[in-house]
Amino acid sequence: MTITIANQELFYEEQGQGPIILLLHGWGTDGALFAPLMGLLSQKYRVIAPDFPGFGNSPEPPCPWDVDAYADLVLGLLAALGIAECALLGHSFGGRVILKLASRQLEAPKFTKLILVGAAGIKHEPSAKSTSRAKRYQLAKKYLKPFPKLMERARNHYGSPDYRAASPMMRQVLVNAVNEDLSPLLPLIQQETLLIWGRSDDQTPLADGQRMEREMPNAGLVVLENAGHYAFIERQDQFLRVMASFMKI
Repeated sequence: MTITIANQELFYEEQGQGPIILLLHGWGTDGALFAPLMGLLSQKYRVIAPDFPGFGNSPEPPCPWDVDAYADLVLGLLAALGIAECALLGHSFGGRVILKLASRQLEAPKFTKLILVGAAGIKHEPSAKSTSRAKRYQLAKKYLKPFPKLMERARNHYGSPDYRAASPMMRQVLVNAVNEDLSPLLPLIQQETLLIWGRSDDQTPLADGQRMEREMPNAGLVVLENAGHYAFIERQDQFLRVMASFMKI
């Protein structure tokens, strides 16, 4: 289904009936990645999984959005669908958006439960290697800007895989997202929160989940062994059992 929120076209999928849970995907993916989870949750819940602008079937935003703009879009979607109360689940970038939403402490909509799966949002000090790469990229930009093909080669050489795969617009969105540290928001989040992490996550390390558990007042952490950033896929059966227990299915 497609809906327009403040002139932004947004695609979303929906299954089931009952209390509502919104599924927010990570960077570079879309809501379809949650298909097995939607099958489970839709036994008891009305499950809604949008494609964020710039991903899946939703067109890019008109300008380089920050995380707050994505949070505002989610609020617009809930308002358009007449939803006053729901649970939220977010993977990676979707977790960033949830941290923004939950920390705002809105009277409406009410967020009943949160599930953060390998959630992003904690900014780390860059390593010496990444600092060196960034300096070399900035130097390349200074001298290669008049030469588009050489500049693109520099981006591909020095940028992260997510950065290289993104369009020019979404590269700017990515920079906006990763440069914002959301850790000061953690103590503000009062909802019951389930944190699910792959022990071998190399994109949002387990230490991030452990910090969220310490600093969020009502959070508990489940660690999935032999799994990385996509633990909900790599350990799907175990993940679904954890979700069934938490959501009382």
